[in-house]
Amino acid sequence: MKLAELQRIKRWHVAHRGDHPVEYHLWDAVLTLWVMGWVGWLPAYAFEQLWGLPLCALAAAAPSLYVGWRLKAHRAHKLRCDWLAA
Repeated sequence: MKLAELQRIKRWHVAHRGDHPVEYHLWDAVLTLWVMGWVGWLPAYAFEQLWGLPLCALAAAAPSLYVGWRLKAHRAHKLRCDWLAA
């Protein structure tokens, strides 16, 4: 996922924070995982905690996984996801 897409989605969530507070906080959690994944791989590697590297890779992929899951649920009419079209 590109930074422009992350920023576009974040702007939508900030603009609609009052209408969708849970979704706003969930996106913040996803972005926090993303940052933790990118920042955490170097210490995990440096301190030879190799079990943490797959977790860091998963966390770094969190926004793409989350958006993919939401898109799938939106297309199946299980969730309405207004920010996909934004």
